[in-house]
Amino acid sequence: MSLPAVLLAVGSTPSPSPSETTAPAVPTIQDAQESANQAASWVEQNWSTWLAIGLKVLLILVIAAVLRVAIRRAITKLIDRMNRTAQAVDGTALGGLLVNVERRRQRSQAIGSVLRSVASFLIMGTAALMVLATFDINLAPLLASAGVAGVAIGFGARNLVTDFLSGVFMILEDQYGVGDTIDAGVASGEVIEVGLRVTKLRGDNGEIWYVRNGEVKRIGNLSQGWSTAGVDVTVRSSEDLDKVRSTIDEVAEKMSKEEPWNELLWGPIEVLGLDSVLLDSMVVRVSAKTMPGKSLTVERELRWRIKRAFDAADIPIVGRAPVTAEEDSATDPTATIAAPSAYSNASSPQAQAATPLTPPSVTK
Repeated sequence: MSLPAVLLAVGSTPSPSPSETTAPAVPTIQDAQESANQAASWVEQNWSTWLAIGLKVLLILVIAAVLRVAIRRAITKLIDRMNRTAQAVDGTALGGLLVNVERRRQRSQAIGSVLRSVASFLIMGTAALMVLATFDINLAPLLASAGVAGVAIGFGARNLVTDFLSGVFMILEDQYGVGDTIDAGVASGEVIEVGLRVTKLRGDNGEIWYVRNGEVKRIGNLSQGWSTAGVDVTVRSSEDLDKVRSTIDEVAEKMSKEEPWNELLWGPIEVLGLDSVLLDSMVVRVSAKTMPGKSLTVERELRWRIKRAFDAADIPIVGRAPVTAEEDSATDPTATIAAPSAYSNASSPQAQAATPLTPPSVTK
């Protein structure tokens, strides 16, 4: 059969009429019953599995919630007990550390916040992993991804992590607190706020220093334990030492019995003896153990009282006169004396012998 004949035969094929098209099958009652039977059988076969999974998830969440509430309440009670103990202790007692109610309160609050956050994170994180494991979800890729993300965040925010960890250990070890005067190396002043990342200090001129906890390599706390007030009294070398000591002892005894100095002084005012003896003067050292941070106040008051007592006892307080450059060079054996000019005349034969004069060179 040739190609034109085939095309002619195809072109002459009559197209089906709309009435002859296939209509969509309408579900019958038997089909609906069969589908319902299949769904019921599937539910009957799997309802116990889903019920068990649901009960497991519910049990995990309930246990996690109860455990979280119990631990948070225990931490709160512990913090409240610490605060009550701090309030019951006398703030002027010497127990190795100065007890400060506000300092203890902020420290206990910071510790409680950290402990509650850590407990909540551990409990809820563990519960979430257990719920995912209940649905037969493979946790290995999830844990691996979390580990990689944690390492990346740790490298990117290592300074933040360092500051946070340093702040936690500073608070737990009670290295300093609010009201303490510290020297942090990078800055010094009075602590006005202790945070997990930054510590605020108020300097001597009123400025506020924000010190990152990770940058603090050493801390000198001037408000823990006790301080020492030291006063040097300079009198004439010919003065009667027994009279000087008795006068200072009278001042010390009177000051120790008056308020508020009897609270600021944590030990007797003692005359340690002669600190130095010169040709025209001698220095008497007076020392006392004081409340932390109050040494300067005690020193100023002690100088005031000693000066008034010495004036009443006719004991003059002397001081070293300013030393000129010539006197300093004469007394200092390591000082070097410049040679006189070639055109200056020496005042003595010894000077001429020591520094011979050389005539200036003549240029022809």
